[in-house]
Amino acid sequence: MTAAPAPSRSGTEAERAALQRRVLRVLTMGQVVGAAALAAAVTVGAFVIQDMLGQETPWAGIATATVTTGTAFLSQALSRLMRRRGRRPGLQLGYALAAAGGLVAAIGAEREQLAVFLLGLFLFGSGQASNLLARYAAADLAEPDHRSRAMSRVVFASTFGAVFGPLLIGPTEHAGQSWFGLGKYTGPWLFASVFFVLAMINVAVRLRPDPLVLAGGVGRGRGEKAPSVRHALHVIGAAPRARLALAAMVISQAAMVAVMTMTPVHMKSHGHETMSQFVVSLHIAGMYAFSPLVGRYADRRGRIPAILAGGVILLLASVLASFAGKEELLLFPSLWALGLGWNFGLIGGSSLLTESVPIRERVGVQGSADLLMSLCGGLAGFSSGFVRRAVGFTMLANLAAVGAAALIVLAYLGLQRGRRTEPGPVLEPAA
Repeated sequence: MTAAPAPSRSGTEAERAALQRRVLRVLTMGQVVGAAALAAAVTVGAFVIQDMLGQETPWAGIATATVTTGTAFLSQALSRLMRRRGRRPGLQLGYALAAAGGLVAAIGAEREQLAVFLLGLFLFGSGQASNLLARYAAADLAEPDHRSRAMSRVVFASTFGAVFGPLLIGPTEHAGQSWFGLGKYTGPWLFASVFFVLAMINVAVRLRPDPLVLAGGVGRGRGEKAPSVRHALHVIGAAPRARLALAAMVISQAAMVAVMTMTPVHMKSHGHETMSQFVVSLHIAGMYAFSPLVGRYADRRGRIPAILAGGVILLLASVLASFAGKEELLLFPSLWALGLGWNFGLIGGSSLLTESVPIRERVGVQGSADLLMSLCGGLAGFSSGFVRRAVGFTMLANLAAVGAAALIVLAYLGLQRGRRTEPGPVLEPAA
């Protein structure tokens, strides 16, 4: 497939800006409904596992782990499709798979078939992969000094769906039970499927023209071989700033997922299951609501200072969570701060990664980075249940604090190295 010329060659800066505004409007709408679907369904995932395997099972974290594992592998597949055909086909397929995954998960939850439920969760992860890849689509046509703000606008849009999604758990559970005679936890998965269908339609109909095609980031020929993960990691490894960007994304994701996954289970074990949805809502507000400020900070102060700030906030959040113990009220500020620290790490790391590699390598590198980020998040979510069962929720939070401290050290060293060498972003190819 032949890529369209970049807007700088075929149109004025005003036309490029108008296209960018249109792209952002479409992406933000998709983020709202996609985030609502993810937040509503994933919140009850651990409860479904407990219903199947028992309330004290250490496998409760496998629900989040399966979603994030699906996110990891499907983000790589979707990014390869995007490299060949553009953002729209990739996002469209991603939301369609997520809708199918929600239906499969609903069947598994209703029939109490663990294998079917986990298969649905794996496919459901495609929705999260699409939402994550959408932040890169927001930066395709953005000016270099506005990339973080463009990404943050799309991430911010998730706030509205992600905060209110968990609050719809009760009504969707009631609707499933009263209207259709379904099990308690089946309704949220059906609700999520409907929302992902809406996200798919939004992208399929409205994301025209395709931003990646216009930016010149689509493969030039049908026979061009898609870059492998090994090649993408080689590209990242050759650039110190790209290495730091990947570390920021991976550590932020792992620390956040590990603590977040076990928080509802921890609260349920102390008789506060009904409060967990509000804690998750506040946590998700921290993840997304302050994105515009985080993006502006990263553009003005720099990507590495943003990563450093994220590490500090994650450390404080994890320490506060470790002191929560049986005092659930402390989980409200700690989970909020955990989401905010993740936001700094994601936006700072994603922006730094985008500007640290050549444009022809970006889509492959972005997909591989999201693969590793989600895989590590999946491992953290999977192991969190065993860690909590073995040594308690406090020690789980302390381990997250260790990861945050490592990120602080890496960001500080990167900041010092940058001050000595003053590297600039990778330049766009000449028109």
